Amino acid sequence: MARVLIVGAGVTGSLCAALLRRQTSGPLYLAVWDKAEDSGGRMTTASSPHNPQCTADLGAQYVTCTPHYAKKHQRFYDELLAYGVLRPLTSPIEGMVMKEGDCNFVAPQGISSIIKHYLKESGAEVYFRHRVTQINLRNDKWEVSKQTGSPEQFDLIVLTMPVPQILQLQGDITNYTKSHVDITALLMEPSGLLKNKAPAKMGCENMA
Repeated sequence: MARVLIVGAGVTGSLCAALLRRQTSGPLYLAVWDKAEDSGGRMTTASSPHNPQCTADLGAQYVTCTPHYAKKHQRFYDELLAYGVLRPLTSPIEGMVMKEGDCNFVAPQGISSIIKHYLKESGAEVYFRHRVTQINLRNDKWEVSKQTGSPEQFDLIVLTMPVPQILQLQGDITNYTKSHVDITALLMEPSGLLKNKAPAKMGCENMA
């Protein structure tokens, strides 16, 4: 069984996990690690310690679908609307600049509900307070060390945290980050790599 680690439980990591699960027919162990205490990344929803029903979105507060992204990703918007994760934003927001063809959506359960939706769909084992510090090659596996606890080995790894955090990683991973300084994420292409026994060469792709 292939063991895959996704580092970062934000929107990129959660959607990547869900898509990997959708597109992989064989057995797959999928784990998501994040250094924070909850999922969300830059799309985090905070709750009041005195009233859990009182929440505030930190970072992104609504989602804008431009005509360009509607053409490329309409199925994702349709899915989130069908599950009630998103709904159209009808109330005006002071200072909002609307462009022709744009549609705005809000998440009734908080913006982080988008991330939680994809993590649940992925069936991944999600671990918080797991800060990755080193990534090395060991016996044809990626050995991932975290701030506390023993290292673990994986066949594939996907890094979705911000670039400055990627560049702080130690170990063999520096051989890749030094040659790809313009990365926004380091990842392995899902199609085909799950068939490989040896570590695949890490590629770069703009996740925007």
